[in-house]
Amino acid sequence: MNATTETSGQPDIATFAAAFLKRETGADEVEVHDCKRLGGGAIQENLALAVTVRGGPWDGRHELVLRTDSPSSLAVSLSRAEEFAVLQAAFAAGVTVPEPLWLHRDQGEFGKDFYLMRKAGGSAAARPLVRGDLTPDERDALVAQLGTELARLHSVRPPVAALDFLPLPDGSPALSRVREYRRHIDAIGRPQPTLEWALRWLELNAPTSTETTLTHGDFRTGNYMVEGGRLSAVLDWEFAGWSDPMEDLGWLCARCWRFGAWDNEVGGVGGSAALARGYESVSARPLDLSLLPYWKVMGTMRWAVIALMQAERHLSGEQPSLELALTGRMLPEIELDLIQEIQSIEKERARHA
Repeated sequence: MNATTETSGQPDIATFAAAFLKRETGADEVEVHDCKRLGGGAIQENLALAVTVRGGPWDGRHELVLRTDSPSSLAVSLSRAEEFAVLQAAFAAGVTVPEPLWLHRDQGEFGKDFYLMRKAGGSAAARPLVRGDLTPDERDALVAQLGTELARLHSVRPPVAALDFLPLPDGSPALSRVREYRRHIDAIGRPQPTLEWALRWLELNAPTSTETTLTHGDFRTGNYMVEGGRLSAVLDWEFAGWSDPMEDLGWLCARCWRFGAWDNEVGGVGGSAALARGYESVSARPLDLSLLPYWKVMGTMRWAVIALMQAERHLSGEQPSLELALTGRMLPEIELDLIQEIQSIEKERARHA
């Protein structure tokens, strides 16, 4: 094996991956030519592997990604085995994801679970995408493709035996989220009047008509790859779960994920009409865009709670970190977004009253 790496310890991973691949593929020999850590993935670690398989049905050269836990994982994220099962379900539903290939369940010989998937082409960098030179037609087509991918994902509905580890919402998905975020705020123990006000608004205005589907949980610009102006892979499934499908759409369209391209509602790329067109080309039902403003508020609330919790990790001394501190400093801006979004909804209601 001739593996090069960018981080210490990676030759051991490459050696183990080669032995694992040899066993799984029935090969005579597996050679790892390269093993590099990919950018991003603060919660999980992604390693690009260039391998040659000799003998067996996988004979040939392959570009793979090995995904495993990073040293600083979050308890609320799925395990690698659970994420692999979700990725399999999404792949089976026709979502454009890296093909999931093999799962390794650790029995003490390596130290942690990992899985291997095909390497997708393209880039997930958000700012170059939203500020790039895509034409209006290309942006429109990309946003429509985002809608298509979400509709395919949302075609997966409970129960699914392979996903029985995912808990169902306790009643209304929206009210379930309100209770969750309120618990996080209460646990910090300091008054958060703006967030409490916004949570109460979300509680009083929760949709009465809802459904539950498989959701990505973090579907946004920066978590999908684009190649040649087309979506090439949806990434980072560690927060997937059962929820209202509009939650994915609201998170994608929340102002916090436009990366400065404020006028492009859908992830800084384009408009919601194209998103709905793509969604409805696959879904058996029309997309009710009248619900989108509520779920954009919910997405903004989620980001506010994340910023609050990140700041607390730093301030409490649990994990002193400049990055966490800077995330916490974003909270006033997020609170302003919440106020403006709710005011906009209320003004629109008053106009039609």
